[in-house]
Amino acid sequence: MKHLEDTPWWICDTEDTNYVAYSDTDSIYIHAEPLLRFKYNNFDEMSEEEKDDKLEAIAVDYEKIVTKSYDSLALDCFNAKGKHRLDMKTECVIRAAYFRATRRYAQWITKQEGIVKESLDVKGLEFKKANFPPVLGRFFHSALVDVLKGTKQDEIDARVKKFKKEILGGEIPLTELGNPTSVKTLNKYTERKARAGEMFTVVAKGAPAAVRAVIRYNDLLNFWGLNKSHNQITQGDKIKWIYLKPNAYQIDAIAFLEYDLPEKIRLFIEQHADRKKIFESILLNKLEGFYNDLGWTLNLNPYKELFFKF
Repeated sequence: MKHLEDTPWWICDTEDTNYVAYSDTDSIYIHAEPLLRFKYNNFDEMSEEEKDDKLEAIAVDYEKIVTKSYDSLALDCFNAKGKHRLDMKTECVIRAAYFRATRRYAQWITKQEGIVKESLDVKGLEFKKANFPPVLGRFFHSALVDVLKGTKQDEIDARVKKFKKEILGGEIPLTELGNPTSVKTLNKYTERKARAGEMFTVVAKGAPAAVRAVIRYNDLLNFWGLNKSHNQITQGDKIKWIYLKPNAYQIDAIAFLEYDLPEKIRLFIEQHADRKKIFESILLNKLEGFYNDLGWTLNLNPYKELFFKF
């Protein structure tokens, strides 16, 4: 291509090497280590900071080349002479990244627009969403940071096992393990209120677990005569809900308001909370995908001959 005649040969020599790690809309992420190794024989002896500086220099070269090529592109494809709006800008230097899917990734940034800035930038991953329990989100965030910084699998494995033990052993309060959400479609799934002598509201088929949990909380509040001193959960309230183990009331999940939780219901939740299901249904399946993406296998069984394979 004529407009690439002045391009340094080591940038164009891309045969058998895929330099594009990820692209979306007007952004492109270039895997630059092959370029650095190709240009610098002492790559393995460089410090991480030196690699960042060299990478930034290459990015600036690449930025100029692509920006210059836009002049020819605008003229050849759109007959646009003179100024145009196409431009290439180096945004950041990333030391490590994890790409889950389109617009779902994490990147360890070391330079932002030429300024040294170490930070984790996360987009679209589930542990950052508002309905993910914060304590589990903080754990996943910490593990992800360490993986991107090069922490080995054995250490991450040990941390996962320790965290699981803390959850199952009751060291983490249930209020921190509850799924946060806003109450929606409550009326839609309330088929019929409990009649005189009945304990439970009739819940319509297909009701989400969070909705069932809210309805059952209100049922217990009424049945135990706590509704005079405590508020029912209503449409629009911000609540948390958790899974329960089998119990005499056959309630599989229950919601609660952190700021207005009756002691009797709190004790009921403490007694019947299914901590194992909370760990497995909320955190473990996220770790499952994460480990699989990394090509790792996680062993959560204390007996080495038995293991979960992800």
